[in-house]
Amino acid sequence: MSEQVSQSSPRVALVEDHARLATLVERGLSASGIAVDVFHTLASAWQGVRGQAYAVAIVDRGLPDGDGLELVRRMRAADNTTPCLMLTSRDALRDRVAGLDAGADDYLPKPFALDELAARVRALMRRPPALRSLAPVFAGVRIEPTQGRMAAGEDHVTLAPAELQIMLSLVRAAGQPVRRAALEAAAWGTAEAVTPNALDVAVHRLRKKLAAIGAGVSLVNVRNLGFTLREEDAPA
Repeated sequence: MSEQVSQSSPRVALVEDHARLATLVERGLSASGIAVDVFHTLASAWQGVRGQAYAVAIVDRGLPDGDGLELVRRMRAADNTTPCLMLTSRDALRDRVAGLDAGADDYLPKPFALDELAARVRALMRRPPALRSLAPVFAGVRIEPTQGRMAAGEDHVTLAPAELQIMLSLVRAAGQPVRRAALEAAAWGTAEAVTPNALDVAVHRLRKKLAAIGAGVSLVNVRNLGFTLREEDAPA
């Protein structure tokens, strides 16, 4: 699809300069019932998001005219709260933190599965405007990235960097399962060697921390699907 802005709503803005990848993502999301407008540069994307109320923006970091984070910063400075999901080949923890600090809502490293991308986009589209913030919330559990902590009500607990990335992924999934590999990549990056039980140890610690703040939310292992957050009084 050429760069354009449709007047129908809701739609997703995809900011990606790699033509083949953009086509694959557009087709994959379209097959899931998600309409997409494609932009190949920061400049065209900025014009697009100013002229259309998009449900979600999917933004690549490496663009011909700059870093995709600049688009997110401009949107937030203009009080545009459209949820932004960053696509990038950069997997270092500092890059993910930089994206979240700039105002991004989610972060998916390349390569990725189209079904996971579609699931994350749907989760962002379902999120009410009040939850589209730098402190995402699910079932009363609030993640505060700038303070490096997790809170429920007035109680809070400090999170280690890997734990913070895991909880951000789970909270932003809004109750949908997140694959084990995706959580490992979020926590430690794909370039870093991780022991086979590292995620299990982190999950064990997070379960204790959720209990310590009286979150009323369980971190559940869903067989063959990954991990999810579930309200303790919700049906299994």
